[in-house]
Amino acid sequence: MAYIQRDKNGRIAAVFETPQSETDEIVALHDPELVQYLAASAKTEDVKVALSTSDSDFIRVLEDLINTLIDKKIILFTDLPYAAREKISSREKIRDHLNSLDNLMAEDDGIL
Repeated sequence: MAYIQRDKNGRIAAVFETPQSETDEIVALHDPELVQYLAASAKTEDVKVALSTSDSDFIRVLEDLINTLIDKKIILFTDLPYAAREKISSREKIRDHLNSLDNLMAEDDGIL
């Protein structure tokens, strides 16, 4: 998602990663109007914001792709460079911890 600011004619005038005081709308990164604006934009900063905003989604896609390749035994985890294995393992531990926290919260629904 990206935060956008519109001009007086209702066209996208700026793109932000975080809410701004003058931002009046949130749009999906694949929104056709936003894509068209970015493709025609001379504002490097707006394009960088859109790329940065999409990074976390893209990283998740890559993680899923790597896991699928490993699960199907197309590649072995040990085929990956050491630094990549460390980063993947670290993210999996963090994600597992987050999932366990979410499960704890779901189990406590009846307490209150």
